[in-house]
Amino acid sequence: MSQFTVAFAGNPNTGKSTLFNLLTGLRQHTGNWAGKTVITAEGRFTRNSHTYRAVDLPGTYSLYSNSADEEAARDYIIFEEPDVTLVVLDATSLERNLNLALQVLEITGRTVVCINLIDEARRLGIGINLEAIAERLGVPVVAISARGKIGIEALLDQIERVATGAFAAQPLRISYSTEIEQGIAELTPMIEQTVGPGYPARWIALRLLDGDDSLLNPLKAHMGRKPISSAKEAVGHGVTACH
Repeated sequence: MSQFTVAFAGNPNTGKSTLFNLLTGLRQHTGNWAGKTVITAEGRFTRNSHTYRAVDLPGTYSLYSNSADEEAARDYIIFEEPDVTLVVLDATSLERNLNLALQVLEITGRTVVCINLIDEARRLGIGINLEAIAERLGVPVVAISARGKIGIEALLDQIERVATGAFAAQPLRISYSTEIEQGIAELTPMIEQTVGPGYPARWIALRLLDGDDSLLNPLKAHMGRKPISSAKEAVGHGVTACH
């Protein structure tokens, strides 16, 4: 029996934990993230001879370092490299929720976008073109109602496709201004040389260009190979290139 890890990510109040509880039932436990007061929940579910370790990440609006919750969610996706990151969105507030989905896609293509509360959206007269969203994002997109137990089988099918590698993602790559792209291009090879190929160098470059150095200590802790100082020194060079 194969085992995969699924990380549940989403804004607060999207029904993420409702879905987590629906899939895992009583097969779960809670604890704290290492070195943080942020609570985490883990559980398990099985389907088609596969066992899934489910990790309910803290509800966050972004993966920037504005809070301990955001850092915990960010670090888990980057460093633990789950087989699937399940991004749960609110069907009645897609424009706001998609911001987090786009940030996740900049880190990993092993993603399934789950649009929850679809029954509420329909009640409000909101129509959602799943095919168009999936084509644009380059990853599977499924509409569900965790509370109404609608679309759960279809969601599990897509989780399995991504986890087993049956789906080849082509995640949306956001293009930035010429100046920012130039900075990314200069920083990326320095980051790859420093931290190795196992981390999302483009996303790390973006965060460093944005002045977010909260990634440096976690990177150093997980690398175990080279010091991060050279990447930090590269920040000044990259930022200079953007001005």
